Amino acid sequence: MGNNKALGARGEDLAAEFLEECGLRIVCRNWRCRYGELDLIARDGPVVAFVEVKTRSGTGFGSPAEAVTFSKQARIRRLAGLWLTEQSGWVDVRFDVVSVLLGKGADPVIEHLRAVF
Repeated sequence: MGNNKALGARGEDLAAEFLEECGLRIVCRNWRCRYGELDLIARDGPVVAFVEVKTRSGTGFGSPAEAVTFSKQARIRRLAGLWLTEQSGWVDVRFDVVSVLLGKGADPVIEHLRAVF
């Protein structure tokens, strides 16, 4: 399990860097409450993007983005609503997925899927 946590943390770091290079501003990382966790919350102009990061070392079990199931999407929406109740001034919201593939000996492959659920 330690390897999976390290892989996930590395993927999250890469995803945050990637999003910032694309002009988004990371507002919060790993926001937690008793109901769960949001990986990244970013500002893209007037839009707040709730970003789920999925990292894999290979595609044997499908692409990383395929791991964001319908139930996971519903949980993220509920958590986003809780986060938003603590904020003020946000108008537009979207839900993104960043897929990070960290193959052995290869450069990371990062894909940003905007407004996918």
